[in-house]
Amino acid sequence: MAEQPIIFKKVIKKAGHGHHGGAWKIAYADFVTAMMAFFLLMWLLGTTDEKTKKGISDYFQNPWSVAISSGGDGTGDRTHVIQAGGSDMKSQDDGQVQKAEEVPAPPVEAKPEDVEKLAEQQEKQKLEKLQSKIEEMLDANPALAAFRDQIKLESTPEGLKIQIIDAKNRPMFKLASSGIEDYASAILRALAPVINELPNKVSLNGHTDDLPFPTNKSGYSNWELSTDRANVARHELNLGGLAEEKVLRVVGLASSIPYNMQNPSDPINRRISIIVMNKKTENQVLHDGVGDQATGVDPLPTIAPHIQENLKITSPGATK
Repeated sequence: MAEQPIIFKKVIKKAGHGHHGGAWKIAYADFVTAMMAFFLLMWLLGTTDEKTKKGISDYFQNPWSVAISSGGDGTGDRTHVIQAGGSDMKSQDDGQVQKAEEVPAPPVEAKPEDVEKLAEQQEKQKLEKLQSKIEEMLDANPALAAFRDQIKLESTPEGLKIQIIDAKNRPMFKLASSGIEDYASAILRALAPVINELPNKVSLNGHTDDLPFPTNKSGYSNWELSTDRANVARHELNLGGLAEEKVLRVVGLASSIPYNMQNPSDPINRRISIIVMNKKTENQVLHDGVGDQATGVDPLPTIAPHIQENLKITSPGATK
């Protein structure tokens, strides 16, 4: 009997996928690296100013041009090739993106007219404060409260004008005389220390009404009377504490500039004007002697020439 052949069957198991090795790991690592670089770049761009960005951009477009450039901002400011292409081995540590040291702009010189305008504004503010302080002092002083309506304060181109005027039944001076009443003396002496707080010079003007002065052999008139009254007011201010050197001018104007233009005979026209002068007015008085019409320093230009000849102007220490 013949032998039956032995048959071997080999079973091959089919796998779903073949083995690919470790190539995917390399690809994944590259992807993660790229993403990290991308986010790092975004962070750097977010924390970099525009000048540095421009310098980096210029470098990658034309490194040589950027390296030798001496103008502009950022990287273009470098004066050495090493500074433009990498870190500066001399002193810089941040490489090409380090911002060049900015030179501060030179101070702008103020124009003379701007300085003068600022000084005038500051002086005006000081005079306004002085006016407020005088008003507060008058309101707080019971002895002067009864005469408050006879004291007028106003800001003028000359400075601060303080006017003490006559009331109908309450004159400042004795009739046709330079003898001062007690209440007027008290007002002037109360004003003196407040005015003296500022370094500004002071001008005093005496005024009368237009009633003619009684006929006399010496020719004494309202011009002499207004001047004498202004000088008495100066003396009272000095006694109250106003420094003598503060008084720059004493002027008698008679009835040439009435307070009540409609009624030159009104007692209100009899008054003493104390002007705390600003610097501009002071300079004009010192330069011109009697002031300038344009600034209202002195009303002399508006007075007829024949009247000006009779006007008396005195200063501290002058003799009449």
